[in-house]
Amino acid sequence: MILLDTHVFIRYANGERKLGRHARGAIDHALDREHVFVSALSFWEIAMLIEKRRLTLDTTVSGFRAATLRHGIQEVVVDGDVAIAAGELPPTHGDPVDRMLVATAIVRGVALMTADEVLLGWKLRGYRVQDATA
Repeated sequence: MILLDTHVFIRYANGERKLGRHARGAIDHALDREHVFVSALSFWEIAMLIEKRRLTLDTTVSGFRAATLRHGIQEVVVDGDVAIAAGELPPTHGDPVDRMLVATAIVRGVALMTADEVLLGWKLRGYRVQDATA
């Protein structure tokens, strides 16, 4: 089971080559078993990237979300357990969305797929991570 970091989610959806062959295969395999997840926060982050003109989509964020869910990627909500776990993480990473993604992976018992060097290097109890560049 895999939780996609927002940048991995975007790269996968756009078919970008920055996503490693092994990572793409792992996502495809997990998707066949309905084991690919994206945080609801990723849709917020995508909306912010569009607002800042750092990302464009051929559709609205709502349309992109609907297409994602139809494709079989499951949305994970941020609840109190995730919020508390994110607040208890070490201060190594200051990005609140990344902290929420790590906490989501830990609380939900899934691996986070990312290319973020800091997140790849974290050694936390219950935290599993996969390199999206491999």
